[in-house]
Amino acid sequence: MSSHCGLSAWVLLALLGVAQSAGGQISCHSVVPRSEWKALASDCTASLTLPVRYVVISHTAGSTCDSPASCEEQARNVQRFHVRQQGWCDVGYNFLIGEDGHVYEGRGWNTKGAHSGPDWNSKSIGITFMGDYMERVPPKRALRAAQNLLACGVAQGALKSNYELKGHRDVQQTESPGDQLYEIIQSWSHYHQ
Repeated sequence: MSSHCGLSAWVLLALLGVAQSAGGQISCHSVVPRSEWKALASDCTASLTLPVRYVVISHTAGSTCDSPASCEEQARNVQRFHVRQQGWCDVGYNFLIGEDGHVYEGRGWNTKGAHSGPDWNSKSIGITFMGDYMERVPPKRALRAAQNLLACGVAQGALKSNYELKGHRDVQQTESPGDQLYEIIQSWSHYHQ
């Protein structure tokens, strides 16, 4: 019976996009590393204390992308804007979600972001959807990618198991993450206003 439970847990994790390596550690294989999307080198030095209690979901309110090539380019565009126009040490988000169903590594789990203002950046992970979701919803594959990332964060110990999910507008005065995406995330089990 215990082997059946272990198998069921592994199957559940596999369905959530979480895989267990031979060493027994859980890892997230669906995250596109910075090197693959040709990110600029990061100058960020501020670390997050893990596990983090909060996750803030936003949207870029810019162009969408629906293929690996267009999403890699869009991630570079967002990073260039944040570094060159805003003067930040890197792209502001910890992770970026593309409509291609992939997660693009921003600052990652360990580095403090610049996504939700001084009160929230030091205690949350910022996940942004690349696109504008005021009038339209992200495709299911993008929503699944975000939910898989959250499961991976818990499995890796980067997020508390009882983490709280918030929309960007819950923590700052903004329309982000857009009306349509905001309505969706409010139905997710960890959402708290």
